[in-house]
Amino acid sequence: MRWAIRRVLVTGPSMAPALRHGDQLLVRFGPRAGRSRVGSVVVVALPDRPLAVKRVVRVESDGRLWIEGDNPAASTDSRELGSVSADAVRGRVLLRLWPRPGHVPPSHWPAEI
Repeated sequence: MRWAIRRVLVTGPSMAPALRHGDQLLVRFGPRAGRSRVGSVVVVALPDRPLAVKRVVRVESDGRLWIEGDNPAASTDSRELGSVSADAVRGRVLLRLWPRPGHVPPSHWPAEI
């Protein structure tokens, strides 16, 4: 499978303040999307939910990822679901297209240790 670049619309407040409801992102989808580093913002398939935009907080030794939204009060993520398989990552956010073009800023929350 080849990679593809697609536009993705952010819905909901789970990534605020870095990303807001209505932001449009440029996302690289493909088989290597799961090779994410700490701090990467990814599009991930969560169990029994639509695709979501989250930040990789930790890469565990068994290849699983701990993903979180930047807004803990409004995010369904690894704090509730536990770690996710790297295969659940569908794409990696490259940049924000609109309304404030540019790179997605780093998280304002400290990573868990």
